[in-house]
Amino acid sequence: MAERLPLTFTAYRLATRAATPFARWLLSRRLKRGKEHPERLSERRGEAGAVRPPGPLVWVHGASVGELIAALPLVERLRARGTGVLVTTGTVTSAEVAARRLPAGAIHQFVPLDAPRYVARFLDHWQPDLGLFVESDLWPNLIVASAARHVPLILVNGRLSERSFEKWRRAPATIEALLSRFDLCLVRSAEDAQRFGALGAPRIGVTGNLKLDVPALPVDPARFAELRGALAGRPLIVAASTHAGEELALIETHRKLRLTFPRLLTVIAPRHPERGAEIAALAKASGLDPTRRSEGVLPNATTEIYVSDTLGELGLLYRLAPVVFMGGSLIPHGGQNPIEPIKLGAGVLHGPHVKNFSDLYQALDTAGGAQAVADGAELTRRLSALLADQEARTRLAAAGERTVQILAGAVERTMAALEPYLVQLRMEGRTGHG
Repeated sequence: MAERLPLTFTAYRLATRAATPFARWLLSRRLKRGKEHPERLSERRGEAGAVRPPGPLVWVHGASVGELIAALPLVERLRARGTGVLVTTGTVTSAEVAARRLPAGAIHQFVPLDAPRYVARFLDHWQPDLGLFVESDLWPNLIVASAARHVPLILVNGRLSERSFEKWRRAPATIEALLSRFDLCLVRSAEDAQRFGALGAPRIGVTGNLKLDVPALPVDPARFAELRGALAGRPLIVAASTHAGEELALIETHRKLRLTFPRLLTVIAPRHPERGAEIAALAKASGLDPTRRSEGVLPNATTEIYVSDTLGELGLLYRLAPVVFMGGSLIPHGGQNPIEPIKLGAGVLHGPHVKNFSDLYQALDTAGGAQAVADGAELTRRLSALLADQEARTRLAAAGERTVQILAGAVERTMAALEPYLVQLRMEGRTGHG
């Protein structure tokens, strides 16, 4: 494993060490903005919030919700084998999702701030035997310190956008120093493999996209029946993971569609639920009747825009909706993952900006398993056509499900690549890295 560190890393390490005394101020500021958990700030300073389980421990790290969701199939497989699993993420929302969806026995902690003292404290307690980093959340101190303790590191579901690739190409020594500390990089596509290879990753395997193997979102039967009863058979469209700049277009779409479908209900589930009040205000200003889920109210007969501004309801909505528009795609955000609605039988529409999932959307669009729209006007036309044609909705949803099934299998390929490391853990039993 590489030992040489570039001057850029030395400067980074010195800077993060010098900034450590200001960490409490930084965390306090983030707490006021809702970006930290008030009862778990100590975890961000590397202090453990749980006891380390006995035996070998696999540490899985991902930045936020998307990476956590991608890792779920791996975590479930590891737990099914009786392997201890520690999952770290860096956002409050991801911690809430982890509490609901991690399998029994898997431990969640917030990743420590990337300061040498906090990283050392974290590693001293948890002593992981194998580290799996999901996609591309590369913290220099965390990676270098783990490798120095001889923790094998593997990148899983690796992805590198063109923008990130070009950014790292301007710091070749730094990215090569980080990637050289990974024993193996398992990436989503041949294009990702080419980019990681060009940046200095020593061993690369193409395993596909783990998000295609994520189980369907859970649905609570009682809440499902309650919401279905409230809908009372009304025509329904869902706009999921929307961002600022998209809701106004969706509200205008609803205003036009209700002329043909007067009982239409549009559900808007923003990517950031704290924006619920803002979206409801937009709907009201447009002359529509909004209802917010966060106020504990279900849609009634007069509700036109239902703002789903709580976590944990997307499974219900996807199961009920014949058509879902995936947000983050009418604006240059890069799109959101369409697999969850497809797995629950919904047809998917999306805007032109889907570079974060370009391969997946291209495969879906080509197979007729999703439909792209250029703007709000085209979205209105496509939704009108689909709402009026049940057979077209059925064909769209079925083609999406077939495409996802064809592309699946990344978890099997990833587990096969991890097997030699897992066998080694079983042979060695508990090993220390202190």
